[in-house]
Amino acid sequence: MQKMNVVVRVLLIVVGSWVLAYGLGETVRFRWDLTEEKRFSVSAATQDVLSGLDEPLEVEILLTGELPGGMRRFQKAIEETVKTFNAFSSAPIRFFYQNPLDLPADIQQEYILVLAEYGITPTNLFASQQGGQTSRLIFPGIVVRNEDFEVGTLLLKGERGMSPDEILNHSIENLEFEIGQAIKRLVANYQRSVGLVMGHGEMVLDEGYGLVEALNDDFEVYKVPLEQAGKVEDLLDFEALIIAGPREPFDEREKFLLDQYLMYGGNLLFFIDQMAVNLEDAGGDGTVAMPFDSGLDDLLFRYGIRINRDLIQDLNFGYHPVVAGDFGDQSQIVPLPWPFYVMAGRMANHPITKGLDQVQFRFVSSLDTVKAEGVQKIPLIFSSEYTRRLQPPVRVAFEDMVQEPDVEAFGQSRLPLAYLLEGSFTSYFKNRLLPDGFEQEDFRETGDAGRVLVVGDGGFVKSMLNPITGEPLALGEDPFGETALANRAFLQHALQYLSEPEGIIASRTKQYQIRPLNRIKSRSQQTFWQLINVAFPVALVAAVGSIRYFLRKQRYEKL
Repeated sequence: MQKMNVVVRVLLIVVGSWVLAYGLGETVRFRWDLTEEKRFSVSAATQDVLSGLDEPLEVEILLTGELPGGMRRFQKAIEETVKTFNAFSSAPIRFFYQNPLDLPADIQQEYILVLAEYGITPTNLFASQQGGQTSRLIFPGIVVRNEDFEVGTLLLKGERGMSPDEILNHSIENLEFEIGQAIKRLVANYQRSVGLVMGHGEMVLDEGYGLVEALNDDFEVYKVPLEQAGKVEDLLDFEALIIAGPREPFDEREKFLLDQYLMYGGNLLFFIDQMAVNLEDAGGDGTVAMPFDSGLDDLLFRYGIRINRDLIQDLNFGYHPVVAGDFGDQSQIVPLPWPFYVMAGRMANHPITKGLDQVQFRFVSSLDTVKAEGVQKIPLIFSSEYTRRLQPPVRVAFEDMVQEPDVEAFGQSRLPLAYLLEGSFTSYFKNRLLPDGFEQEDFRETGDAGRVLVVGDGGFVKSMLNPITGEPLALGEDPFGETALANRAFLQHALQYLSEPEGIIASRTKQYQIRPLNRIKSRSQQTFWQLINVAFPVALVAAVGSIRYFLRKQRYEKL
């Protein structure tokens, strides 16, 4: 009877514990991430976006079908990320798999074009199977929908020079950012504003098309003529001001407005040409590039950076279209190598640049840092190992394209081409007379909420033109390059970081360590571990059974 009471108590405790655990699970939501890298956790900024959802979302995962091991891991990581988002979301987030190539023929082509507009282009996946190699098209992206709208995003991204495993690991690290950013764009009720400073010859014709197109999903871009701004308060509604390739100098009043905008917590992006180049005169004997004064040197110097009056050439170069003659009544346009078009793929491990592919600079100048108390200077992009700096006057001639470059002349390496400045800034106008029309009581001597991005190339965010049609191209589209450039992504990440450094963009710093097996060790110990995993469990069961049989036999023999 006592034994029966003990059994009943144990059963009651087990059942009661199970009921209590079930009840807590239904009423109290909690997650315990035991992974070292917190793979199943999300940042506070992502949680804020998810907790603000007021309607169900649907995620269409396009990566489907029979996949090799690495891609299966990537597919599983996408699904796990969506499930993790659903756990933190205030509204359900459901997902399903859909291969665009399995759609009916009448809608398949149209849908693939829609995906291309989202930047989701098919990737040719090669895999070894039964002694041969197979290939198939995959779409490594997702589409997120609510009842009214949808957005899509490409998830497989990497830096030039990465191995396939590194690209996969990098893409898995960025899943929170890419999917979180897509959801944020889908549910955003308003767009923040960015100002494009005008009035100094910054943008001509359609050069600003790519900049506006790149920022259109997250920001409203407005032209800002500084001569019409009466006071700094007129600029404070903008998350950032972009100064892109001015061809005329800024006066003291305009510099004061930019300076005080930074002191009041605004963000400034400078894309400045320090050398004036006219490519229309580069034919024949060529022309020379000479220093140009934008009037902003002293302002930047106070903030801790100097754009040098030189030009950089790099052996990792892009191409420039040149008319090589006529074919009938049509001009023959030939792309020729152009060391002034620097292809930079060395990126800092920073939320803006981590994992970015190559970006292109056209006639870029080098950067140096100078002493500025309280300002942190972070280099973001570097040149290759074969670089040189040319001092003015710099010869610029198309006929030089046909000559083989002297490799020994390119003896410099990893020159910084873009800098981020953050910290506590001191106004350029401190201890100076203020320009006419501004009052001393509104003047701020210091500011620590704003940030400054500096690139020594005014064309970095300007659209290239299609040499045949003359139409402007999106940032990152090179009419003669074989791969897309990351200028567009760099600008997007930069604005996201400057406007919200602790936001979803911060999740781009996540790092998952690749832990591959030691192939030599696993091969030499293969038999041992096979015995442990196969023979040992069988032997253990047999041993336990034998001992139990022996004990039972002994007990019954005594009876």
